[in-house]
Amino acid sequence: MEIIISNSNGVPIYEQIKEQIKVKIVSNELKENELLPSIRTLAKDLRCSVITTKNAYEELVKEGYVKNVPSKGFYVAKINKDVALEEQFHKIEELMDKAIAIAKMNNIDKKMLDEMLNVLYEEDK
Repeated sequence: MEIIISNSNGVPIYEQIKEQIKVKIVSNELKENELLPSIRTLAKDLRCSVITTKNAYEELVKEGYVKNVPSKGFYVAKINKDVALEEQFHKIEELMDKAIAIAKMNNIDKKMLDEMLNVLYEEDK
């Protein structure tokens, strides 16, 4: 499972792990009842602490994306994909609201924001 960690973006590592796993679940890259890497294996692969991966998995369990089967491991839980996707849309909207507020304070018009969004969106392809 590919997860990319950034030490420079200010987001806690466990949060980065959690969010990337959620995206993989919502996009169906990770399927219902699929076994996730063990806490230790994931920590080793990502070169982070076991506590960090444990925190990420615990948050995923709390949010209903993952289930913990004692002595077996962590599995992708059955989720309502529409609800999960709506949660992601809400996060995007919050970030866009912040960007728009900053743009307005600095007299940056919508056309420039559109151009910035298009450039940034295309960089990932």
